[in-house]
Amino acid sequence: MPGLVAFGRRWAIGSDDFVLPGAFELFVRLVWWVGILAVYAVHKGQFNCPGGGLLHSYLLVLLVLLASIICVLSALVYISMQGTISNPGPRKSLPKLLYIRLVLCLPEFFWAVVGAVWVSDSSVHCEKTVINVIIGTVIASWVIIIFTIIGVVIVFDPLGGKKTFYLTDSLNRNLESSQSGQLLYNMKNTATRVWEKRIRLLCCCIVQDDDHRVAFTSIAELFRTYFSDTDLVPSDIAAGLILLHQEQDKMESCPKEPEEVLCHSPSSPVTDDLDVELENAAHYMLFAAAAYGWPYYIYTNPFTALCKLSGDCCGNRPTDSDITGSDRHNFHFGSILKITGLQYRDFIHISFHNKIYEIPFFVALDHKKEAIVVAVRGTLSFEDILTDLSADCEDLTLEDVLENGFVHKGITQAANYIYRKLINDGILNQAFTTAPEYKLVIVGHSLGGGTASILAVMLRNSFPTLRCYAFSPPGGLLSKSLADYTKHFIVSVIVGKDLVARLSMPNMEDLKRRIVRIVANCNRPKYQILLHGCWYEVFGGDPDNFPTELDGRNQDALTQPLLAEESLMVRRSPSYSALEDESHLNSPPQYPHLYLPGKIIHIVEESSSKRLCSSDIKYTARWSNETVFSSILISPKMVTDHMPDVVLKALNSLSQERGSCISC
Repeated sequence: MPGLVAFGRRWAIGSDDFVLPGAFELFVRLVWWVGILAVYAVHKGQFNCPGGGLLHSYLLVLLVLLASIICVLSALVYISMQGTISNPGPRKSLPKLLYIRLVLCLPEFFWAVVGAVWVSDSSVHCEKTVINVIIGTVIASWVIIIFTIIGVVIVFDPLGGKKTFYLTDSLNRNLESSQSGQLLYNMKNTATRVWEKRIRLLCCCIVQDDDHRVAFTSIAELFRTYFSDTDLVPSDIAAGLILLHQEQDKMESCPKEPEEVLCHSPSSPVTDDLDVELENAAHYMLFAAAAYGWPYYIYTNPFTALCKLSGDCCGNRPTDSDITGSDRHNFHFGSILKITGLQYRDFIHISFHNKIYEIPFFVALDHKKEAIVVAVRGTLSFEDILTDLSADCEDLTLEDVLENGFVHKGITQAANYIYRKLINDGILNQAFTTAPEYKLVIVGHSLGGGTASILAVMLRNSFPTLRCYAFSPPGGLLSKSLADYTKHFIVSVIVGKDLVARLSMPNMEDLKRRIVRIVANCNRPKYQILLHGCWYEVFGGDPDNFPTELDGRNQDALTQPLLAEESLMVRRSPSYSALEDESHLNSPPQYPHLYLPGKIIHIVEESSSKRLCSSDIKYTARWSNETVFSSILISPKMVTDHMPDVVLKALNSLSQERGSCISC
C-alpha cells in the first residue's frame, strides 16, 4: 500500500504495519501497568518515608499515563488490522491516532526524566522494593523511548519531504514547461544522491577511490530507476514474496506439462555427454570453491580447519613472486592446498589482490585432467558486491568474433583485469612453457563464474581448445548472440532455484510486477499474510488460497476504491510520482535481456523438502536452456542453492551415483 503520509511527508511504513509492533508494545505496557498497580496496592500505606510523597505522586501519574497509552495503542492496533494492503480506506483515521500516540511521548519522556532525578536523589529513603520498582520503570521508559526513536529513523524516507509534495502537483499540471523539466531533473538527482549516500554508508569501511565513486553513482542510478515507479513499503514486498512462494508451491503441486528443457533418453549420446560434463564439473568445482580461500575451508570444516591450517600452512608456500596481495598467516594458500589436494609447486600464480573490478584468482597445473586451470573467486567482499551491482550494459568488442553484443559492465571489467594479468604479465606463457601439452580450463563460482565466462570469450581465439565451467553464474551476463556463441566451450551448472542464476534487470522488473499484482488482489490483511507466511516457511502446511479482494465481499463495504495494479505502479507517493516520465505495467522493458553463458546443466532435487533442513537428498541433472531461468523463483532455498558447498555436494552426489551405476 502507499507509504503512510504524516506530518506532511511520506514514510517508509504502511498504515497496516502497526499491528505486530503495536501488539508487542501493548503487551509490554499491560504487564508494566499491572506490575505498577500491584506495587502501588501493596505499598499504598508505606510512602511516609522521606521523599515518599514524591514517589507516590510519580506512581499515580505513571499509572494514568500508562493507561492512556494502552488505550491509544489498542485503538491503533485495531485500526491497523482493518482493510487489506490494497484497500487502506478503513485505516484512514490511523494518522490521527498516531499523532495522539506521539503527543503522549512528550509527557512520558518528561516523566522518565523526573523519575531518574527522583531515584538518584540521596534524600529519598523509602523501602528498597519501591525504589527498585521505580528504577525498573525508569529503565523501561528509556528503553521504549530509545526504540521509538530508532524506529522513526528507520522508517524515515529522505525523499518524502513536504516540498516535493507541492512540486508534484505543479509537475502534473504543467509537464511541458521548462521549469517542470528542471524540477523533474532536480528530483531525479536528489533521489540518486540519497541512494549514493546509503551505499557510501554501507561501504564506509573500505578505502574509496575514483573507481568506487563511479560505481557508487552507477549503482545509485540503478536503484533509483528500479524503486522510483512503485509505492510499496518494505513490509508490502515481504508479504508479496510470501504470497508468491505459496502460489508457486501450489502450482508445483498441480499436474503440469513437461518443462521446456532438452530431454533425452538414457542411451542417447547427449546423455553420455552430460555424464562426462558432470564428472568434469565435479572435479573443477573443487578449484572454484578453493578460490574462496580460508573462509570456505573454515565454513566447511568448522571444528578442524583452524588446527590444520595453523599446523600445515607455514611450510608450504611458493616463492614471493608467485603471490600478489595479502595472505596473512598464509591461511588462503594453505586452504587452497587442502581443498584442491595439489602441491605448492603446481601453482603458477596466485593473486589475493582485491578491489572493485579486480578480484582474486589463481593459476595451477591439474595433472589429473592435464589442464592449466584458471580459478576465479566469487563474491566475498564489499568490493566484489560493488562489482556485482555495477549492472549496466556495455558492448564487448572482440576481433574476429562476429557475435559481439552486450555484457554485464562490472563483471566485464573484472574479466579485463584478469585478462591483462594473464597475457600482459606472461602468466599463461609461463604455464604453457611448463606444461605445453595441457589444455586451458577456466572455472569460477558466482561472480567468479560470470568473470570466468567473459574471460573465456576473450581468450577463445588465442586458445581454441579452451573450456570453461561456470558454477551458478549471474543470469544477466551475456546478450543472446554471445550466449549462443559460448555454447561451444562454456558449461554453466545451476542447482535448484538458485536466485543469482535468475538475477537480471528484466527478471527483477518482472518480480516487481508480480509482487504488485499479487498484493493488489489479495484480500487478506498484511499481518495475517506475514504470520501465516512465517508459520508456512518454518513448519510447512498448506499454501494460502489467494482469494481476491472482492471475493465474498459486498462492494458497499469498501470505503475506498481499490488501489489496482496500475495504481501501485503509477499512482506514486509525492516523492516518487515525478521521478519517472512513464512507467506502466505493460510498458516496454527498460533493460536489454541478458542470459546465462554456454550450455546449461540444471541440477534439481528428486524428492525436494520444502523446508530448509532435509537429509538424504537425491539429485537429478539434465540439459536445460535459458528460458527456464527467465523468472525468479521464491523459495527458502533460493539462497542456499547458490552456496558453493551445496553445488559441490550436488555434483559429488551425481558423480558417485554415476560411478555406482557403472560398477553395477
